[in-house]
Amino acid sequence: MAMSDRVSRYLDDHQVRYCIIPHPHSRSSVGTAISAEVPMHQVAKAVMLESHEGKRLMAIVPADYKISLSKVNDEFHGQFKLIREPMVYQMFEDCDLGAVPPMPKPYHLDAVYDEELMASPFLFMESGDHETLLQVSRDDFVRLMEQYPHTRFSSRAIH
Repeated sequence: MAMSDRVSRYLDDHQVRYCIIPHPHSRSSVGTAISAEVPMHQVAKAVMLESHEGKRLMAIVPADYKISLSKVNDEFHGQFKLIREPMVYQMFEDCDLGAVPPMPKPYHLDAVYDEELMASPFLFMESGDHETLLQVSRDDFVRLMEQYPHTRFSSRAIH
């Protein structure tokens, strides 16, 4: 599978300039950073959460970070947990299994992004497959996320 049509249309409709970065096949955001030879800290990964009330939330963090569910729950006054993989696959049926683009709007999702992503001038994101990264400017990423909150809710997992 190639880049998701939904993702490319969304970026084009919002006049986001992006570079396509091909890389050897990978199965995780850390593996993607390694295979694409880009800093893990600059790869934005999407982690899908669901509250006890069924509200879904895309949490976007650097690839080398892990989410603190307690911080997310405190911030959103909820009881969020990770969504099971089969449900994620259904939500992103236009993407390869596990290649979730960190773009909530084209998938009609709420989101939060970690402020740590703002440390770099460029970010890399999954495009919907396991062999292509998208590079966007931090400013374009912030513009795409303008309706979503940002805070600190993750910590470095890989040093």
